[in-house]
Amino acid sequence: MDDVRDYDVIVLGGGSTGENAAWYASVNGLRAVVVESELVGGECSYWACMPSKALLRPGEVLAAARRVPAARAGVGQLDVDRALVTRDSFASGWDDAAQAGWLAGIDVDLVRGRGRLAGERTVVVDTPGGERVTLTARRAVVVATGSSAAVPPIEGLRDVDGWDNRAVTSAKEIPRRLLVLGGGVVGVEMAQAFRWLGAEEVTVVERSERLLSTEEPFAGEELAKALSAIGVRVLTGAEATSADRPGPDGPVTLTLADGTELTGDELLVATGRRANTDDIGLDTIGLTPGGYLDVDDELRVRGVDGGWLYAAGDVNGRALLTHQGKYQARLVGDIVAGRRRQAWADHVAVPRVTFTDPQVAAVGMTEARARSEGIDVRTVAYDIGATAAGALAGKDVHGTAQLVIDADRRLVVGATFVGPGVGELLHAATVAIVGRVPIDTLWHAVPAFPTLSEVWLRLLEQERGVS
Repeated sequence: MDDVRDYDVIVLGGGSTGENAAWYASVNGLRAVVVESELVGGECSYWACMPSKALLRPGEVLAAARRVPAARAGVGQLDVDRALVTRDSFASGWDDAAQAGWLAGIDVDLVRGRGRLAGERTVVVDTPGGERVTLTARRAVVVATGSSAAVPPIEGLRDVDGWDNRAVTSAKEIPRRLLVLGGGVVGVEMAQAFRWLGAEEVTVVERSERLLSTEEPFAGEELAKALSAIGVRVLTGAEATSADRPGPDGPVTLTLADGTELTGDELLVATGRRANTDDIGLDTIGLTPGGYLDVDDELRVRGVDGGWLYAAGDVNGRALLTHQGKYQARLVGDIVAGRRRQAWADHVAVPRVTFTDPQVAAVGMTEARARSEGIDVRTVAYDIGATAAGALAGKDVHGTAQLVIDADRRLVVGATFVGPGVGELLHAATVAIVGRVPIDTLWHAVPAFPTLSEVWLRLLEQERGVS
């Protein structure tokens, strides 16, 4: 006899986005179920945000101490074994019992197995035990299957058994030589972490002319300088054409377009993400598998009659960041319950932080994007190191803070900060952009002295022409 279960809401995918969508649906009085084939908590908990930051943190602390002359002499060495144990702890030992228990505690059911759409409001789950469970939704199905590492079409790359974000964040030992293909967030964070953790040679290969190519040019340039200072080789404007590993445990050779050959003991491929939609049954409802799901601002998937299918998080391609996925999930949990909500923050104020040293924190538009949208742009910039807090942080602390201002409306539309710990400056900029706070009003938001937030006063003075 078939196992058929009815719910108000079915959430396909139990990562942070799926958990939050089910949670908010439950808070609104709806009966929800989460379907997950791997670990409840998803990419962020086990193979991305948490373990990667745990790997970066020890080196960041030592770097901060070494900038302070009075502390420098007493600074010890990084304990690699302890760092890996701490990383394991932050990844919960790759055990999702606690997060599965949390779902149970909020009255959300969990069905483990591979879930696929099977027509309107229906999901069929093949469980690890070989059983098949059919779930039907009275109101909605929410797709929250996330994304996975993309592999570019480079000759031999799929055959070398390189690392992706999962392999690098769960690595059990530090290779002597690490090649990193891709100069985006994952690439630069792991390049710095593994250099700090003892890799003797780390080389970053980036096809664009700078690191973090979607951010302000100065951000990538300042980060490249910092990475070079700790011995990371940074190659920008460099295109890989082939990869080769002759033996299963041997070195990897990456060949560039100019003929340069780079050799490493491991190769991290960090060149972007792809939506996890290949095998979730999209063809049963007339959609094409394999791409991002196109959604409106209520996060309904376009092209589905009846408006019962939603997509939140990475899978819709709007903003591939954990916090944006959770934001969308909260809205979906309300929308399926009949509340009127729209996801508009994705269009105007997506906060993003690269947790290197220096950190790169940005929100809203870059100068180039603002100009491309026809905004009369004015930018103001200031050196973080020239603030009192920057000076107190230690010797040679520098980093650019910049605001992108809509000169006609006198509103901040973008902000970027480069420097130690500047991720904590970002929310003020996010609030200013989301709240459309006029520049003249920001003068009355007085920053405490001596904090890094004082850079806001310095930026406003630049805007006013006071120096």
